[in-house]
Amino acid sequence: MSDTERSNIIKGSNITNDLAFLTGGYSIDRMIKIALDLSAEKNFDNLMQKILLEAMDICHCDAGTVYVLEDDYLHFHTVYTRSLGIPMAEQSRNANLPPVKLSRKNVCACAAIDNKKINIPDVYESKEYDFSGAQKYDAITHYRTGSMLVMPMNDEKGEIIGILQLINSLDKDGKIIPFDPAYEQIISALTSLAAVSLNNHQLTQEVYDLLHSFVEVMVDAIDARSSYNANHTRSMVKYADNFVEWLRKGNGDIDWKFTDESKDAFLMSIWLHDIGKLIVPLEVLDKPDRLGALKAPLKSKIEIAILKEKVESLENPEKKAECDEKTANLKKAWEAIEAANNAGFLPDEKIEELKGFGEIVCKTADDKEVPLLDEKELEAITIRKGTLTDGERAQVQSHVVYTSRMLNKMLFTGTYKNVPFWSGSHHEFLNGKGYPNHLTADELPNESRLLTIIDVYDALTAEDRPYKPPMPPEKAFSILESMRDDGQIDGKLLELFKESKAWVRE
Repeated sequence: MSDTERSNIIKGSNITNDLAFLTGGYSIDRMIKIALDLSAEKNFDNLMQKILLEAMDICHCDAGTVYVLEDDYLHFHTVYTRSLGIPMAEQSRNANLPPVKLSRKNVCACAAIDNKKINIPDVYESKEYDFSGAQKYDAITHYRTGSMLVMPMNDEKGEIIGILQLINSLDKDGKIIPFDPAYEQIISALTSLAAVSLNNHQLTQEVYDLLHSFVEVMVDAIDARSSYNANHTRSMVKYADNFVEWLRKGNGDIDWKFTDESKDAFLMSIWLHDIGKLIVPLEVLDKPDRLGALKAPLKSKIEIAILKEKVESLENPEKKAECDEKTANLKKAWEAIEAANNAGFLPDEKIEELKGFGEIVCKTADDKEVPLLDEKELEAITIRKGTLTDGERAQVQSHVVYTSRMLNKMLFTGTYKNVPFWSGSHHEFLNGKGYPNHLTADELPNESRLLTIIDVYDALTAEDRPYKPPMPPEKAFSILESMRDDGQIDGKLLELFKESKAWVRE
């Protein structure tokens, strides 16, 4: 059917307001399909392009623009002129046009201000609107802007969220003609569908941005308490991102596919996996050595005891030899304690030696006699490996419980619904010997398994831990392989992670 025939039928019809009859063969079924296409489109740029192309097809026009309303400005988003012969995406990308302020100097702004459609047969003959800008543009590009149809895009609340501007409706011979008023109804229906889809997209984006801003706040909060832990999280995210992209390029013999959304959800679980450490006392979380906060009081105790022995020898010269021996033992004990405080590992004989020093009697400032090491000091200095006592280790391990508890109070849905579980299970092992819930292989998906591997790898190789030097990658992987052999971690994922080189620092 030609444009002329279509126009004649419309003009002679009594059902132009009936959506069962739509210009250009756009039936209700066609509009339903458009609505479904628009609602299903996740990419914002593609959504804008679909809106504009559908409108241009309906009106048989040569050019068009979609503006998005933000902060009293209409921002160019999608610009397309068919006669230029350049792909729409490229035209939009290279447009570099400044936003249009909401004032009566521009017809698109007037349509937004008055919330009304504007149909102009020929912009060069219009007396109502200022088209000097369009005419200057025509002079530069040698284009001829003729007819124009400008339609507000209203959401379900009637609020304007954008403007659709169409230029140069064409007849069957390609000549510029006015936009037939019959087009307005179908374009109005299209813009309503488009506005709802656009609004839904914007709301989704706002929720997405809110979620990610929350993640940034939480990581900044952890960073403010413990700089090494935030570096740990960022390193893990980088390793995971590299690994996922390696898989997405077709590497690795594993049936594990990542979309943009599923990748984002997985990375979010890593960003949040240590959020529970906000609850752990900082003196435990960042404890640099065995004694930690106990070191300074213990040193003062020994210094006071040495001074007391010196005073005793001065007041009682006959006891000088005895006092000198006690002083030497106190100094020897402190030297042994200082050496043990930062040692990587304490063998049995060293622990027994420290216990012996702990029984030395010290005089306090008020002349009381106390053991050199009290119960807490002895427990701390005789830690065989690491810097944490059993109680302190339990406090640190509790961060996983707090992570799950905090994240489960948030509403994670859709692709993100498993984020709390992945984050809260990064210390679980396949053999059920992890914590806090002793989950087993059947209960741990790939995301949890990989998160555990990356967490252990970075903990071993981190260069900024206050309590240990970093391991070289080969030694870290040797330890991970031992964990694999013990049934703790996934061997296949470990090999893929190693093969991917995702862990290589640039």
